[in-house]
Amino acid sequence: MRRRFICIHGHFYQPPRENPWLEAVELQDSADPWHDWNERITAECYGPNASSRILDSRDRIEKIVNNYASINFNFGPTLLSWLQQSAPDTYAAIIEADRLSRERFNGHGSAISQAYNHMILPLANARDKQTQVRWGVRDFESRFGRKPAGMWLPETAVDVESLEALAAEGIVYTILEPHQAARHRAIGETEWNDSGVDPTRPYLCNLPSGRTIAIFFYDGPISRAVAFEHLLARGENLAHRLLGAFSETPTHPQLVNIATDGETYGHHHRFGDMALAYALDYIDERKLARISNYSQFLADIPPQHEVEIVEETAWSCSHGVGRWERDCGCSTGGGLGWNQQWREPLRRALDWLRDECIVLFERHGAAQLRDPWAARDEYIDVVLDRDDANIDEFLAKHAVNRNGHVTALELLEMQRNAMLMYTSCGWFFNDISGIETVQVLHYAGRVIQLAEKISGRSLELEFLERVAAARSNLREHGDGRQIYEREVKPTRIDLRRVAAHYAVLSLFDNFAAEADVYCYRVRQIDFETHRAGRARMAIGAITVTSRITRDESSFEFCVIHLGETELTGGVRPATRDFEAMKQVLTTELHDNGVTSVIRLVDDYFGDSLLSIRALFRDEQRRILSVICNATLEEAETAFRQLHERYDPLVRFHSSLGVPLPKVLHTAAEFDVNMQLRRFLDEDELPLAEIEQRLREARVERIALDETTLMTLTRALERTSRAFAADPRNIERLDQLESLVSIVRAMEVDVDLRKPQNDYYRLRKTVRPVIASGQNGTSNANRWLQHFDSLGEKLSISLESRPA
Repeated sequence: MRRRFICIHGHFYQPPRENPWLEAVELQDSADPWHDWNERITAECYGPNASSRILDSRDRIEKIVNNYASINFNFGPTLLSWLQQSAPDTYAAIIEADRLSRERFNGHGSAISQAYNHMILPLANARDKQTQVRWGVRDFESRFGRKPAGMWLPETAVDVESLEALAAEGIVYTILEPHQAARHRAIGETEWNDSGVDPTRPYLCNLPSGRTIAIFFYDGPISRAVAFEHLLARGENLAHRLLGAFSETPTHPQLVNIATDGETYGHHHRFGDMALAYALDYIDERKLARISNYSQFLADIPPQHEVEIVEETAWSCSHGVGRWERDCGCSTGGGLGWNQQWREPLRRALDWLRDECIVLFERHGAAQLRDPWAARDEYIDVVLDRDDANIDEFLAKHAVNRNGHVTALELLEMQRNAMLMYTSCGWFFNDISGIETVQVLHYAGRVIQLAEKISGRSLELEFLERVAAARSNLREHGDGRQIYEREVKPTRIDLRRVAAHYAVLSLFDNFAAEADVYCYRVRQIDFETHRAGRARMAIGAITVTSRITRDESSFEFCVIHLGETELTGGVRPATRDFEAMKQVLTTELHDNGVTSVIRLVDDYFGDSLLSIRALFRDEQRRILSVICNATLEEAETAFRQLHERYDPLVRFHSSLGVPLPKVLHTAAEFDVNMQLRRFLDEDELPLAEIEQRLREARVERIALDETTLMTLTRALERTSRAFAADPRNIERLDQLESLVSIVRAMEVDVDLRKPQNDYYRLRKTVRPVIASGQNGTSNANRWLQHFDSLGEKLSISLESRPA
């Protein structure tokens, strides 16, 4: 065992999905019923790997483990930023895993860094290589509290200049695919060997600068079997495949190591996290090999061989790095006759935009920043912390004068977005109309907007002329220009649009005198609301400030909601006439009614009037839902009446196994799902009603839709959290046990992961205390009986052992 080591690396990554004007991920319908793809993949992969199950022979949970603590891993910095805000428990588990791995692996943490936003480094210019690496290192340090030993190269795309950039920042090692090795030899020998490398040993790469970097080459066949050949169907199969890679006659300590996308373990392969957990536990418990990470192995067994790489190669393209610059033949499929000829003109257009912005950055940056490129390298500290005091500290160090702070920040944001537009996923898939490619076009749109504001020169027309050569495979999408004009231009935001969003939303939400609206701060100077019959009017004066660039403008508005989706109003830059306008409009509303006021609003604000369309996507959906509630309630009542009227007939059909008439089935399905969602959203869960509706669904063979199942999952999690916060409260324990009992009895396939996690933790911490101090008291006995019963219902083994 001392000479047999196993290391599994997971590359966990999602492309940045934030709207570049709002700095937030907006609703993505394709991820339904989740809000967006980050949320969906967190539920399927990132969360489960933080609390993966190892089952006993009865399929009961014997152990819950944090997989990240036992593997080598990297997370994309932009993904970690999202997790920190949107999935803090999962984020905390990832950070904790690195601490646990340092305890396990003699001080060597399992987390490594990644080049910042997954840019293909061999296709980047030298400055972008440097900044991507520096930002990746700094982001890692801010999160994990230590310097990274390793760095993941996006798509393992490599050239010597990229390795130099890593080594210059103190990176000790990286990970490549075996075909990326050109030749190798034992250190000290003169003859090179151009046969394949041995992936069970580390190699040293000597660089032209005199620096060196270690390289691990992962086992290609096993990695492909994990990713694409269903090796994760059983954890024991994975364990035996890894163990089978050891030589029976070793001449050196062997490291069997594999590397795949981390999403393999749960997102691409359901329950893949459990196969990984079982395999690691199986090997470790039986002492069949030593689980390790790259840093520990490298510290114990330094490279005895050196290697030279094949430049401009990657793990996911058999044509060098062609996948990200031309129609090389690599794709994710598509229709008959599809091609990826759009890749080359897209890259050329973005390269042109980047180069134009370099000129603008240097020309205008010289007047605003002491050293523009040094400021860009350190701007990651602002990206990580947008607190005003932190930005002030950054500007005090880098800005030339206070009057130019807005321009300085705009220049740096232009550069940040110019890097984000090279995120690799923009080229990876099969068509330019895909959401990943549209996302990089959004970043390009933000770059163009900032460049024009800074310089007064519009780059948009020239960019569109270039990107028009990138044609979609889908006729209805046209080309890159049409996609940009259809998908990007309408979402472009300035301070006036933020004011318009705020104005419309003020009719439905109660804003504080100062409120954050995405990455903007809105301060009320004056605000009033008035009613006249069903109509409601809001009139106000506000100042909108970008928390990103500190750009600021004042506006005044008036909006009128007439009912349902009928809404009108306007926004204009602040004037000296606001008080007079407010007086006229309010007087007119009360004296002459809505129709007269609307004519005046037209006069004051001109043709660009507001509607529900002024709202940003998430709030637009939310407000439309509020507005439509009355209509939906009418439809719900109609469906319920139909369902109740013909319920005996529905049950009779079900008992005979005869399909229901479509209209009756639709009515029953709609009614049961809607009622369940309403009951499950209540603060005090009506358990009897919930049980009745679930039984009804089962008897009448009504499918629970994904939204209902997710609502049920959240109700379970909410109830479990309440119990975990006050575990001695037997009423909360009873409520959780009752809800889980109902779900089990009705055989509803719902996610119990978080309640199981809470229970497992309490079983290790609270139960022993109550059991040891019960002294035969009836309350303690009752608590223990109910708690153990809950464990049975949650499929927790009573013999479960600590991880």
